[in-house]
Amino acid sequence: MPATAVRGAAAVAGATACVWTLGQGVVRPGTALAFGLLIAAGELLRCGPGRRRAPLAAAGSTAYALLGGVGGVGGGVAQTVAVVLVSALAGAAPSAAPGRAAGPAPSTRPAGPARSAVAGVPERTGMFLDRPVRRALTAGFAAVCVETLHPGANPAVWSGRGPVQALFLLGVALLTAQGDALLRAVLDRRRAGRPLGALLREGWRTPPGAGPAAHAAGALLALATATVGLWALPAFCLPLLPGVYAARRFEAARATGRQTAVSLARATELAGCVPAGHPHRVASLSRAVGRELGLSARELDLVEDAALTHDIGRLSLPDPAHGGGEPLPAEERRRIARLGGAVVRQSGAGAEIAAVVERQADRRRDQPLPARIIRAVDAYDELVDGGAPAGPETLDRLRRSAGDALEPRVVDALARVLALRGTAP
Repeated sequence: MPATAVRGAAAVAGATACVWTLGQGVVRPGTALAFGLLIAAGELLRCGPGRRRAPLAAAGSTAYALLGGVGGVGGGVAQTVAVVLVSALAGAAPSAAPGRAAGPAPSTRPAGPARSAVAGVPERTGMFLDRPVRRALTAGFAAVCVETLHPGANPAVWSGRGPVQALFLLGVALLTAQGDALLRAVLDRRRAGRPLGALLREGWRTPPGAGPAAHAAGALLALATATVGLWALPAFCLPLLPGVYAARRFEAARATGRQTAVSLARATELAGCVPAGHPHRVASLSRAVGRELGLSARELDLVEDAALTHDIGRLSLPDPAHGGGEPLPAEERRRIARLGGAVVRQSGAGAEIAAVVERQADRRRDQPLPARIIRAVDAYDELVDGGAPAGPETLDRLRRSAGDALEPRVVDALARVLALRGTAP
């Protein structure tokens, strides 16, 4: 319901702003066109996981909204909302074309209840509209702040220009970034199937400072535009393009690493090291447990990829086909984990994934949380695959060993996930 209310408010505000702007005429059409093109281009050049970040678009929309606070060269609140909304829609439109998905490549993650509902959702079914909604509402908020507090509107509040003006614009930009994070969490809540608080924390810390930095850059761009004119746009934005390109290359490398993890998981199944489907079951359930424990999206990806490859070291056993039978000695498990980590590292799947694979057989207090999650889920799946009932008896067996080998809170989270899936009461 909150997401529907946000979209409805944005639709009403956008329609009203467009009608008002058309009726009154566009103020400074050259400036509006230049910033509109910047916002649209920024939406086209999205980057980051799933290409969900658009730093150029965020900076451009915030800068256009703040122009009213630097000599009153903006177009007003209504025109700001109209220009930002239309430009963001135009930039996001190519992603809504039939056959286009919300990411750079098809997801390599296994299907299942734990899989995030966001991955693979077509852009045109919701995420296509959510970005323009956020852009328009946050830009409108920033424009209201500067239009009501700039010298001509309220001289008592404004104490000067120069550094004071810059600090004021920077403060509005940072406050706008927090509002943008809140809107993203509200709009993503239903698709992601995660608590609002977890999505908010993720938006503020992953990657650290990315959102506030983009909006703060908008404040600097507004000041530069007021000083040197529209030449500030290419001069300011061109140095940012290599960063956008690097982010997209990094995303492509991560997608390749995820595909490598899936291939390694398949290798363990083909060699008979593990029962068919074991890596994907552990990966799916580990991701769900990680979500229950409040991990960020990046940490959930790490848990899932490490779970897919956690048994790759079993290929070193003299008879891999019987590697999943009797429990192995602790020293042998550690040796297999180290070998598995080395294989993952050399395969290019990622150093972080390899580190989790290497640590899964260590003592509990020496393990990172992703390794503890995989260890508990792996133990549960092995018990169920070995004939134990998928219910409270198996969880009780895990809890009895939780004080030694397994993390109690991880086992409790696993029990809650299984209860939600109807596997355990």
